[in-house]
Amino acid sequence: MKNRYLVRGPITPLLISELLTLGNDDAGTGAVSIFIGRVRDDEIDGKRVNAIEYSAYDEMVVKEADGITGTIKSAFSDVRSVIILHSTGVVRAGEASLFIMVTSGHRDHGTRACRHALEMVKERLPIWKKELF
Repeated sequence: MKNRYLVRGPITPLLISELLTLGNDDAGTGAVSIFIGRVRDDEIDGKRVNAIEYSAYDEMVVKEADGITGTIKSAFSDVRSVIILHSTGVVRAGEASLFIMVTSGHRDHGTRACRHALEMVKERLPIWKKELF
């Protein structure tokens, strides 16, 4: 089973560019709200983070992300699409590891829905991280 919510390695600028074109044929979309999460080079116990290694429970990611998408579409009637993509494997500091895009008819629903989707992803997706120094 291919997991449409996970990608191996960083979410590249090329992939982001491709994702941004999804839904361009929907003339009813007036707003596109995007969140891109990147790995920070935090200092922890005197050591600098060089990368994060992400692991996931694939089947549960699909179930939970499907649920998040359904919840967002139910809670925000103006939302037309929700895309959630998270990295697995090693992602270096400065690279993207999370992409959320919400399209909607109007900006208010889109921005609020994107924020709500982000909070739900952080709370519910079974994805773990290990800092690499």
